[in-house]
Amino acid sequence: MNIYDTANRLAQEIKQSEEYMNYKMAKQALDLNKELKEKMAEFEKMRYEVQIQVMQTGKQDEEKYKKMQDAYADLVQIDEAKKFFEAETKFNIVIADINKIIGEAIKDVMQ
Repeated sequence: MNIYDTANRLAQEIKQSEEYMNYKMAKQALDLNKELKEKMAEFEKMRYEVQIQVMQTGKQDEEKYKKMQDAYADLVQIDEAKKFFEAETKFNIVIADINKIIGEAIKDVMQ
């Protein structure tokens, strides 16, 4: 069996998974709500900036972090945003698990 065939089959199975479908539908629902989509984009920008700062300095700007937490708390009060975050988390867990499985399979040559 060709490894590329296996990878392509995995890609198709991911796209057919419940987690992927739910994430895609949640994203599409956000896209229909312009105001919410903008709020989500602002939140994602804040989250990215906080992550970059921590990676670059090893420290977290408490003010920015608090602002990000407040934005998240506001967003999860909106049903569409809450569903999106839940679907995103579940999908990310699947992808992380797949990466872990692959990593475990090749760890002997990666060390």
